[in-house]
Amino acid sequence: MTTGRREVNDVPLPRLHLLGDAALLCDLPAPATLAQQQRIWALAEHAREWPGVGETLPGMNNLTLTFDPTAIDLDTLTARVLEAWPKLSAGAVEGRLVEIPVAYGGEHGPDLADVAAHTGFTPAEVVRRHTAAEYVVYLLGFLPGFSFMGGLPPELATPRRAEPRLAVPARSVGIGGEQTGIYPLVSPGGWQLIGRTPLEMFDPGAEPPTLLRPGDRVRFVAESVQT
Repeated sequence: MTTGRREVNDVPLPRLHLLGDAALLCDLPAPATLAQQQRIWALAEHAREWPGVGETLPGMNNLTLTFDPTAIDLDTLTARVLEAWPKLSAGAVEGRLVEIPVAYGGEHGPDLADVAAHTGFTPAEVVRRHTAAEYVVYLLGFLPGFSFMGGLPPELATPRRAEPRLAVPARSVGIGGEQTGIYPLVSPGGWQLIGRTPLEMFDPGAEPPTLLRPGDRVRFVAESVQT
């Protein structure tokens, strides 16, 4: 099951796919844009109020809605999505501005020199450009509290490491392709590590347990730089 390819305010209608018996995937075509992601967040907030809908799970350029088939049937849920989509406001989700202090380079950012070599900048210039940008949290995934952010200056894009690390330290700030992010927990990973923050990104005992959430704007602040 899929929808047509019409557009609403330059944002295409989602393609709808049934996942199993109790989940509906609302998928937008690539590339992912902030306007499309904002509309996904707005749909997620809207759908939380619908009877029969369980979890609303925003992804990159998509949204999964779990539902109780005994409370709402697929045709009704589909109709609600398509009816709501043109009425959604892309600016309905107002994210916070969160500043993330970072110790760049040295033992905290062992790949800073490699990113500098790839981009042709000095390590100090990489840090300057990384901290000058404002980022938007598109989604949380991969690990609890791991935020995929848009907004990395394109000149800082750097491929992932050829050999991933078996254990990336928690709170490491990295660059992976065209994105930047923070590892909340010790984990295998292949992103280029340029620094580390003292802030906990995931605390299962806190409410909410994640420091960042979709829609938040992020600024990195250099606490120290070792080049």
